[in-house]
Amino acid sequence: MPHTHKPLPVSSSQAPQFAPEQEHLFREVLRILNGQEVPCAVSGAFALHEHTGIWRDTKDLDIFLAADQVSRTMQALNELGFETEICDPVWLCKARQGNYFVDLISGMSNAVVRVDQSWIDRASQSEVLGITVRVLAPEELIASKLFVAFRERFDGSDIAHVIYAAGDRMDWQRLLNLVGDHWGVLLWSLTLFHYVYPSSNAVPKWIWSDLLAKLHAELESPNSEAPFRGSLIDERIFAIDVCEWNLENLIEKYRAQAEPKIEEPALKVIGEPAA
Repeated sequence: MPHTHKPLPVSSSQAPQFAPEQEHLFREVLRILNGQEVPCAVSGAFALHEHTGIWRDTKDLDIFLAADQVSRTMQALNELGFETEICDPVWLCKARQGNYFVDLISGMSNAVVRVDQSWIDRASQSEVLGITVRVLAPEELIASKLFVAFRERFDGSDIAHVIYAAGDRMDWQRLLNLVGDHWGVLLWSLTLFHYVYPSSNAVPKWIWSDLLAKLHAELESPNSEAPFRGSLIDERIFAIDVCEWNLENLIEKYRAQAEPKIEEPALKVIGEPAA
């Protein structure tokens, strides 16, 4: 049989057509989170559209919240008939209804980027599918995408589009604070942005000066003890470095140190007497 490929996404301002059941699920989850006053913010395709006008046909709704808020959120969804699952206690849970689902995200899989209350406080009020919600600010949206650089998926174009659309309004110091010691990944993304949009002044000159000065300092005085960081980008692509060349698997360290981790919600037993 001939091998068929799923068409790759094409950037567009054309809104996707969600299946009725999928749109119903998204709306219901957002209503529940509002009703429970869960401190959270919408990210993913809806946040990308908020800041750039770009739509992408998405299979899920991404909700960002701190890890210590996930368990009670899952419990609230459980009690209203949703199936929930902890996919990875470091960063990801899912809430399902039928064939559709919502992702509850508390950081990135490598545990370098972690969501905290400041992400929610800085999110802006908007609407998603007619529901009033908070949507991630561009700085946090970029931070959440910096390490999405896999062979199968690369979010560098999303970062470039966000900077192009919102860069002159961004709090760049906030973004520097979010990336911390991983400023090299930000510099990499900004270099791609400059290549794509060479006439844009969206990135302030002081950002270039700051990051390039750090790079120059490292090149002038290399640290022979600096760890291999490839696994923070992609464990599979850089598997040979760890498995055969015996370099440190730094992602294990980050994931082990990530606290708090997501805990299973307390199950409500039918017929159990009230406390």
